[in-house]
Amino acid sequence: MTIHRLTAPLAPALIDRLHALNEAHATELSSMTRPDFEALIASAFFAAAVDDGDGLLIVCDQTTAYDSPNFLWFKARYPAFAYVDRVAVRPLRRGEGLARRLYEAVFAVAREAGHSQVVCEVNFDPPNPASDAFHASLGFEEVGRAHLADRGKGVRYLRLSL
Repeated sequence: MTIHRLTAPLAPALIDRLHALNEAHATELSSMTRPDFEALIASAFFAAAVDDGDGLLIVCDQTTAYDSPNFLWFKARYPAFAYVDRVAVRPLRRGEGLARRLYEAVFAVAREAGHSQVVCEVNFDPPNPASDAFHASLGFEEVGRAHLADRGKGVRYLRLSL
């Protein structure tokens, strides 16, 4: 397994594969158009893929121009952070520790940039018990909740001190 940092320009086939992975997990991640998805990767603090697109990670920091309500929730409360916006692994690769390796990469890049915390959100409505257990195993703690009526979900906001 290899984690590749994503930098522009990306091969169209890789963008297609990563966008398809995002859309396959739209309930957890939220759907995005391909151009918006590509723009998010280009503006991200850190973005990575596993192998040829079997895993995806997109991280923003407080300087990212991004209008996600979850990102804005953190931006209103913390002066500096690394925000895990999206992480997904293809079903056939689950159980191999890919998500953990992706998060370890985030922690390393965030520390190197001087960040003292990593934040994210996990759905509680609809429930996502696997993600809850995963984030708890990494030491994330809940710092807030929100109901996103326009998206039909509720989220728990999580934070990990580095």
